[in-house]
Amino acid sequence: MTTPPFAPPTDAELAVVSAQLGREARGVVGIAARCVCGNPTVVATLPRLSDGSPFPTFYYLTHPAAAAAMSTLEADHVMPELALLLDDEDVAAAYLRAHQAYLADRAQFGDVPEIAGVSAGGMPTRVKCLHALAGHALAAGEGVNPIGDEALRRSRWSAERCECVEPGAALGR
Repeated sequence: MTTPPFAPPTDAELAVVSAQLGREARGVVGIAARCVCGNPTVVATLPRLSDGSPFPTFYYLTHPAAAAAMSTLEADHVMPELALLLDDEDVAAAYLRAHQAYLADRAQFGDVPEIAGVSAGGMPTRVKCLHALAGHALAAGEGVNPIGDEALRRSRWSAERCECVEPGAALGR
């Protein structure tokens, strides 16, 4: 098992994430993916928040444009189409591996019995939340989460193009 490739967030990064979310960021242990301008796109979050709540969504999509793109896909009823991809045994096997990788990444930050075996987005057998699946795909890199990758391909948002309100401004870039 390898440690996810991120350092603890800086105060500036937490301020950007809080602004993206419209509330104080909670339990953030790192920035797992970034916009091309440097702003956070996906955060890694503790599996147990400071108030004691279990939080299974380790990779949390925070970028407003990316989150909006996933909401659009969900509203356009793309999830059933993506779920049909799991009928392919190679896709299903890759999705199971994505689930296992997600659990291994999160386990490095604590064991929370209430969410044992639960990853995010419906993995490993369903497609439930494109936000979670896209967040994992962005954090892990292309080729790890086939459904997250496909959701990103079908969306109008691109990790290659900055859509931040003030690109990099909050991080001083």
